[in-house]
Amino acid sequence: MLTLALLWICMLIVNCSTHPAVITPQDPTLMIGSSLTASCLVESDLNLKAEDLFWTLNGRRLSAELYKILNSTALSVALNNLNGSKQQSGDNLVCHSKDGRILAGSCLYVGLPPEKPTNITCWSKNMKDLTCKWAPGSEGETYLHTNYTLKYKLRWYGRDNTCQEYHTMGQYSCHIPKDLALFTPYEIWVEASNRLGSTTSDIITLDILDVVTTDAPSDVHVSRVGDLEDQLSVRWSSPPALKDFLFQAKYQIRYRVEDSMEWKVVDDVGNQTSCRLAGLKPGTVYFVQVRCNPFGIYGSKKAGIWSDWSNPTAASTPRSERLTGVCDPKSGEQNSTLRRELKQFFGWVKKHAYGCSNLSIKLYDQWRVWLQKSHKTRNQPGRRTQRKRI
Repeated sequence: MLTLALLWICMLIVNCSTHPAVITPQDPTLMIGSSLTASCLVESDLNLKAEDLFWTLNGRRLSAELYKILNSTALSVALNNLNGSKQQSGDNLVCHSKDGRILAGSCLYVGLPPEKPTNITCWSKNMKDLTCKWAPGSEGETYLHTNYTLKYKLRWYGRDNTCQEYHTMGQYSCHIPKDLALFTPYEIWVEASNRLGSTTSDIITLDILDVVTTDAPSDVHVSRVGDLEDQLSVRWSSPPALKDFLFQAKYQIRYRVEDSMEWKVVDDVGNQTSCRLAGLKPGTVYFVQVRCNPFGIYGSKKAGIWSDWSNPTAASTPRSERLTGVCDPKSGEQNSTLRRELKQFFGWVKKHAYGCSNLSIKLYDQWRVWLQKSHKTRNQPGRRTQRKRI
């Protein structure tokens, strides 16, 4: 609200045709670190004296130590080592009468000239348009309103063209929606300007066919592979907007577990439109996405640009009917397995037989049920409980 009020004051002062006082210099533009001495001269018929005046900067009263009486109707103020403007509309330096009435004002523009824009990158969606982004320089903050203009032209002929649709993909971006030529390179550059100067980026040269991206693959389906507990099958369709053009495509798949945000990426899918994911967890829901990189369009030798990821598609692997981590012992391992199980059994008996001296097959069976439940609890939460043999 304070910024809006100060902007209103500045606009009011600038737009008034007559003023009870005049500030000089009016609306100066200064580099950060500069000093300024401004003076306020009041009309003689107002019966105001210089000692009846005071100054404010952005609504804050300035110390009288900064003032100097020039004559009976003129008061100056000295500002040293100025910082960048607090609003791009300018800092408001205002001269007041002792009762607080505004007599005159000046907008101070304090900042830096623009830096050379860098890192221009462009892409074409389905060869129908062109979008470019850039960086505003090493700092990007000039404290002054800075205009950025994207320009382009055909490399060997044609006039300069100016992009019109800005901020489509962020603050430093512009979109050219139509009327672009294929098979002919473009020169593209960005001009930056503000009250303290102007500068131009390096020129980049590109062919639309070399910067093509496309829609995300469509009709993504994820399904089980029979009863295989660790696999899912993924199928999708090529980008429909490019199906009538001569091109190749590379695909990537990424997938994650339902309760995780960590994606795993499969890079070696190639040009095929199906893939089988293996090594998955049984009984687990997975989210799967696919994206496309079109390349070789009309013989272009440069790689394309990856599309966005498709919308997530979910599927679950079958639940395992086996106990994870329990394997059938080989013949050479049977004796050691039996000894280990008997040792576990006698330890269990001490806790559960409550002084019974006679061992029975029924007691042994109860122990096997307990052992199976213990494995399920540790390794496969949620599995259905096997029927007891008692």
